[in-house]
Amino acid sequence: MKTVKIAIIAIFCALTLGTDYALAGVPNVKLMDLIVFIGGFLFGPIVGSSIGIFSWFIYGSINPNGSPDPRIWVATMLAESVYGIVGGLLGKALVSTNFSSQRLRLSVLFATMGFLPTVLYDLITNTVYASVFGQPVIVAIFAGALFAVVHEGANFLIFGILSVPTIAALRKVVKG
Repeated sequence: MKTVKIAIIAIFCALTLGTDYALAGVPNVKLMDLIVFIGGFLFGPIVGSSIGIFSWFIYGSINPNGSPDPRIWVATMLAESVYGIVGGLLGKALVSTNFSSQRLRLSVLFATMGFLPTVLYDLITNTVYASVFGQPVIVAIFAGALFAVVHEGANFLIFGILSVPTIAALRKVVKG
């Protein structure tokens, strides 16, 4: 079973990296967070958080915008893992849910579950960024507000639109 989990983590990491590099020119609009969340939803919080940590470990090492300060990099890896943890916990809670009959309700739930961890992610990364560069946290939050709003709004839409059909399709594949 360990080999299967390692393979799942590797495949999901490859998906996050491929989509992040493809969207490198679009600031703060990425599919990584959704993919990490879905990995957690389908395979549990440990697998999901591992996908988040390893994805950012690699992306931070080979980032088209340059590698971040190691402290920011570690904070980003840990903050990304939150999507996998939230996805894993939600997956356990919704294990017997019929996605076909509750599409709209689930879309709203997933949109919210994309938005809330993104607020936390942005607060963590902005706080660490401020600390690393000796800036007051409030300045970093205001300076990063536009990026945060784009990130949070994009995740709200991405999770709301893509979660239900992606999870429903992958559930069929995983069960098959």
